[in-house]
Amino acid sequence: MKKRVKKSAAQVDGIIQELKVLYPDSLCSLEYEKDYELLFSVRLAAQCTDERVNKVTPALFARFPTLESLARADVSEVEGYIHSTGFFRAKAKDIVLASQTLLEEYGGRVPDTMEDLLRLPGVGRKTANLILGDVYRTPGVVVADTHCIRITGLLGLTDGTKDPAKVEAQLREILPPEESNDFCHRMVLHGRAVCVARRPQCQRCALRPFCDYFAKNG
Repeated sequence: MKKRVKKSAAQVDGIIQELKVLYPDSLCSLEYEKDYELLFSVRLAAQCTDERVNKVTPALFARFPTLESLARADVSEVEGYIHSTGFFRAKAKDIVLASQTLLEEYGGRVPDTMEDLLRLPGVGRKTANLILGDVYRTPGVVVADTHCIRITGLLGLTDGTKDPAKVEAQLREILPPEESNDFCHRMVLHGRAVCVARRPQCQRCALRPFCDYFAKNG
């Protein structure tokens, strides 16, 4: 593991401001109407594209329009709706069990703390952070998804580790708390549009002046 040279505050701010210009909306690409729908959409997105999840969830939530109906659902029927997202058996089980837990322990409300969110079946730190950031606008949230992990490593904002927990901790150290959640969404957008994993478009990347990878390989 290479030794991380921490970016200056000015460099970090430069990256943040450039991303704001490129992606002013910084929206989560998962489509949802209710808080628990986002929770379950993130679960479905594991090892699956957001685009695929957005194709699956309308029919799922039309068939089960309330948390109560999901809690009573037959797991095998849920499997049928989400089959194309992969790992559908585990995901369906988690959705039904999490629905039951939300109703039984939280009065049907998605929790607003990391500790409580992690008690829900199928919820890890990435999902919990996304809920805290997008639903509750909690400052300091870092969603360390694959794009964020990869691109922040290339930029030199992290030491290149692929460990989500370590990336989260390192980014928390340097990102202004009020910027961190939107920053992570913009990393995802940038990873899809420009810094694509297999064919990064370095020559047209606006982050080149700040990028360690480009400085060495550009």
